[in-house]
This record gives sequence, C-alpha cells and structure tokens, in this order.
Amino acid sequence: MYQSLLLIHSWSRWFVLIFGLIAVYRAYVGWTARRPFLSADNGMGASFSGFMWLQVLIGLGLYFGLSPWGLNAMKQAGAMKDPTKRFFGLEHVVVMILAAIVAQVGRIVVKKTSDATLKHRKALTYFGIALVLVLIMIPWGIWNPYRPLFRF
Repeated sequence: MYQSLLLIHSWSRWFVLIFGLIAVYRAYVGWTARRPFLSADNGMGASFSGFMWLQVLIGLGLYFGLSPWGLNAMKQAGAMKDPTKRFFGLEHVVVMILAAIVAQVGRIVVKKTSDATLKHRKALTYFGIALVLVLIMIPWGIWNPYRPLFRF
C-alpha cells in the first residue's frame, strides 16, 4: 500500500506542476495583454488548486500512516537534527499545505474580483507564489533530499 500511494503521489506532482505553469502563464499573458478572463483561465486555476489538494490528501495519508519518513520519523529522538527526517517530517508537509492554501485563497480572490485585468494580476500573484513554494519543496536534490523524478 505504501509503494502504491508513494507512486501516485510522485506521479501526480507532474499534474500540479503542469497546471501550475499553465495557470501562471495564462495569468501573466492575460494581465500583460489586458485580455478578458476566460473560462479556460478559470479552469487552469481550478485544476492547479484541485491537484494541489489531491496531493495534500495523498501526502497526509503517507505522513500519518504509511511512510517511514512522516510522523514516524518525527517521533524519533534527534529527528530535527537529521536533514532528511526534518525535511519529510516537517518542512515538506508544512510548506506544501501552505502552498495549497495560497492557491485556494487565490481561486477565491480571483472569483470575487470583477475586473478582468485585476483577476489576471491576482491569479498571477497567488498562483505564482504557490508554484514557487511547490518548486522549492519538491525533493529535487538541489537543496533538499533527492528522490527519483519518475518512480516505477
């Protein structure tokens, strides 16, 4: 069960990244070109936010039950001194939940805004911040523990 959930969590991050990049790109182009806020713009933001929350739910399943790097690692003495245990036991979880919250708040703020240019600017701001947080906390191996880009 652990391997299956980890595989799903690993592969679905690509949907978060793809929809996040598309949402940020569409927001930037819409803002700079002063074009109307289309249903496709709304759909990309919804997809980005939705996949973010899917990742959070899968990640919490790993964290609280199945993963040796989640809550189980944090219960061990000296976990905060071990960079890998600290990353997966605290940093990754907290920042990714924060990123999902930022993306969701962005969706709400964009929906409540009436001006199209302002919608694009707010979408760019919120989705851009959420995407940067995601990019920082994915275990690429640059500044955090390395994990394979594609699990099989």
